[in-house]
Amino acid sequence: MIGGRNITKITQFILLGFSDFPQITALLFVIFLILYLIALTWNLSLIVLIRMDSYLHTPMYFFLSNLSFIDFCYITSTVPKMLSNFFQEKQTISFVGCIVQYFIFSTMGLTESCLITAMAYDRYAAICNPLLYSSIMSPSLCARMLLGSYTAGLISSLCQICVLLQLHFCGSNVIRHFFCDMPQLLNLSCNDNFFAHVLLVLLTIFFGLTNAFVIMVSYGYIVSSIMKITSAKGRSKAFNTCASHLTTVSLFYSSGIFVYLSSSSGGSSSFDRFASVFYTVVIPMLNPLIYSLRNKEIKDAMNRLQKKATCS
Repeated sequence: MIGGRNITKITQFILLGFSDFPQITALLFVIFLILYLIALTWNLSLIVLIRMDSYLHTPMYFFLSNLSFIDFCYITSTVPKMLSNFFQEKQTISFVGCIVQYFIFSTMGLTESCLITAMAYDRYAAICNPLLYSSIMSPSLCARMLLGSYTAGLISSLCQICVLLQLHFCGSNVIRHFFCDMPQLLNLSCNDNFFAHVLLVLLTIFFGLTNAFVIMVSYGYIVSSIMKITSAKGRSKAFNTCASHLTTVSLFYSSGIFVYLSSSSGGSSSFDRFASVFYTVVIPMLNPLIYSLRNKEIKDAMNRLQKKATCS
């Protein structure tokens, strides 16, 4: 009983997904399936390639392989359920399933925010202190930075889950989205969720603004160092080593800020759902492509692997 009212405990939610577009259901299913398969293929291939090629056993590719693993888990936390719901009459998800889905989604997203910050520091060390790079980015430091990223993402997600488990849900159990996200769940709760909103603001400040500030400072030093390079070829090479990471950072933060600002009302519009596709599906697919297509070391590694396969 809450506020003198009897509350029926909700044990499952209905994921609306894209069910209000029945005329293009089959087309959407095919598009999302293709995007998902591409994301899985590229991310897993990049992980295998980096592990198999000894020339890629450097801090940069150590972080990149973990970024691919995070993107693999990140997209897998939402898309398979969305695809299975396309042709189901009842697009339901249990309360426990909803909590687990959000936990994985949140953990991977927050961990990625920390990881790309670590990658920015790696680029800073490589360009601003090239002679000391090997000693600065030691294997132990890389491992600690990776562990710190996962720990921060895990603890922050556990805090959110603890808050969600304290909420009571009543009335409508329809989530007007294709996955369980915090804003939608808070809108369905029937008790005071002020603390949950405060927690979201604090996490946004820490993982969003703080990490973005560290990245901006790192690239400020990087640009300053690059401009001191007298050779045009040297400047171009230095810029190219950062272009992929800078593109990933821009896409990650711009899309995340846009989606979560637009979903401040609960993400009930169709536009919010389609915008979230870019954040949850397209970016995990694009990241390995961004790092691979214009990366000479990745291409050389692929050629070496192909030659080994041919010889064997």
